[in-house]
Amino acid sequence: MADVPKREVENVEFVFEVMGSPGEGIDAVDLGDALRALNLNPTLALIEKMGGTKKRNEKKIKMDEFLPIYSQVKKEKEQGCYEDFIECLKLYDKEENGTMMLAELQHALLSLGENLDDEQVETLFADCMDPEDDEGFIPYSQFIQRLMSDPVVFD
Repeated sequence: MADVPKREVENVEFVFEVMGSPGEGIDAVDLGDALRALNLNPTLALIEKMGGTKKRNEKKIKMDEFLPIYSQVKKEKEQGCYEDFIECLKLYDKEENGTMMLAELQHALLSLGENLDDEQVETLFADCMDPEDDEGFIPYSQFIQRLMSDPVVFD
């Protein structure tokens, strides 16, 4: 707990108040959501490694167990930031005008990295995407901004 600043501990306490139940902590299935609520971007593999589960009510994580997890994930280097995602999507910006084909973004989300399924991509697009133009292009920077400011939670 010594390596987590007091202000961040207050934020963690708030997340536990919202997502958990008093004295019990949060369900381990919500570990990723709790970390994301604290502006971290852990991979699914990292969440599983840190004790996240796939089924509800298998395990509870108390605040004193969560703080070291939070601290370790915060130090993790394999997290993308806004600039990283923009640089990646620039590879698809053939006209160098801040747009890319919606179909290319959909293909990348479905097949690269931590693959999403069709339903998750549809939810993501509905929540974070402006409609594509007549030629099938979308402004990718606005998509990334919305994605990172209002994370979409999948059940």
